[in-house]
Amino acid sequence: MIICHCQRISDQDIRAAVDWMRAADPQALITPGKVYRALGKRADCGGCLPLFIDTIGKTAAFRLPEKILRTG
Repeated sequence: MIICHCQRISDQDIRAAVDWMRAADPQALITPGKVYRALGKRADCGGCLPLFIDTIGKTAAFRLPEKILRTG
């Protein structure tokens, strides 16, 4: 499903970017801006941000592993 029509970003693109970011740095703070940059894009009108953020939050890799949460 297309999440950002202005930049043609799908939910699959977002999930792949979050998975890649978490694999590269398990403790990384993942934000919408970082996801856009990981995809080589920039937010345009901002109309998609609620759905964009919801998609990020529902991505399994978005959450920090329990081990990190307990040591941090």
